[in-house]
Amino acid sequence: MTEQGRTVAVVGGGYGGAAVVKALDEHADVVLIEPKDAFVHAAGALRALTRPEEWAEQIFFPYDGVLKRGSHLREYAAGVDAQGVTLASGGRVDADYIVLATGSAYPYPAKTRTDSTAEALAHFKETHAELAGAGRVLIAGAGPVGLELAGEIRDVWPAKRITVVDPGAELVPGYAGEFRAELVRQLAELEVEVRLGAAFDAEPDVEPGRAGDVHVTVGGERVEADIWFRAYGASTNSGYLGDGLAPLNGRGQVPVTAKLNVDGHANVYAVGDLTDVAEEKRAGAASRHAEVVAANIIAQVNGEEPVEEYRPNPIRVMLLPLGPEHGVGQVPSEEGPVLMPVEQVAQWKGRDLMNGRFADMFGGA
Repeated sequence: MTEQGRTVAVVGGGYGGAAVVKALDEHADVVLIEPKDAFVHAAGALRALTRPEEWAEQIFFPYDGVLKRGSHLREYAAGVDAQGVTLASGGRVDADYIVLATGSAYPYPAKTRTDSTAEALAHFKETHAELAGAGRVLIAGAGPVGLELAGEIRDVWPAKRITVVDPGAELVPGYAGEFRAELVRQLAELEVEVRLGAAFDAEPDVEPGRAGDVHVTVGGERVEADIWFRAYGASTNSGYLGDGLAPLNGRGQVPVTAKLNVDGHANVYAVGDLTDVAEEKRAGAASRHAEVVAANIIAQVNGEEPVEEYRPNPIRVMLLPLGPEHGVGQVPSEEGPVLMPVEQVAQWKGRDLMNGRFADMFGGA
């Protein structure tokens, strides 16, 4: 340890981890354990696929933008205990405080499939070329990722036939009827065919993101396409934890207190998708977790009692762009959920996908 006297190991450099690192860098000796060579703004990944020349490089931010004093170890964690982190390489990072922020995995292209920025950029360009030549696109999964992908494809290629299939009975269940009705309206306007209550009998033989003869049976009917994408299958990145710190739940999530401590450990915290907090797992929630955790660790470093607690928003919030100029939004109010005007969705998220926010975050002090 240096003169700061306290070491904080942050495992994972996604939305929550990067925010924790930035907030703590001047208060303690921060060690970021993250195999990627740069932060990836995953919300921009789908546009990086459809417009790689304009967008792909913009979604990667070197970690030195948030680490002025601390260090970045390009390593995977193999285990965590209350005293530190064991690395996959066999090394060890001893720490006074530990923040678990490894998030979740999701199929490409919503998340990159490599730890190298150069390789990820090459993947986006390769897949773009495959997609550009495909007249018919099939997307499996009608959640926010699948629908955003459909919107991004439609914005670039007005003539492609786009079909989205999902076994669910309705789009984005749990959101206000007005929100869902507006989503249905805009998808129809964009000529995106959505088939609900329909699942593959078996996945196509063709690899996702590769052009080819895609044919599947959906609800007893043959569906053909020239390329397909998988937009389902999130999984928690918690395999390195086992049940050593605290027993994981059925989704592989770690139990946390209101202060976002891992149960039973006053010096170990968790943020983002890794936690068992009952809320939808989104980047905004991870950032709010980070604020609570950073404040509590700063208090502990200063010899004070941590008091900040996290309270999930009781009303679901979503900004779902369908390309730069379309999309739906639901925000809370005192009366309940409110539908956001299309222009406001475009202004707040659709046009720049909040990339400017992260450019400021990584370029600021």
